[in-house]
Amino acid sequence: MGEKTIHTMTQAIRTRAVALAVEDEGMSTAEYAIGTIAAAAFGAVLYAVVTGNNIVSALTDIIDRALNTAV
Repeated sequence: MGEKTIHTMTQAIRTRAVALAVEDEGMSTAEYAIGTIAAAAFGAVLYAVVTGNNIVSALTDIIDRALNTAV
């Protein structure tokens, strides 16, 4: 390969890489929407778990044992 061919190929690769890095039409909005929905769903699940009877009773038992230990 000649020097000119290598230079042309390098330039083409560089141009394509820049184009790929710049082309993100609408993707950030979709990513934010999906991330927001996922965070809200995770928050709802976490709230349901923490406010459930099992977790509340377990935390109450731990606090009772900690407060009622003999020193």
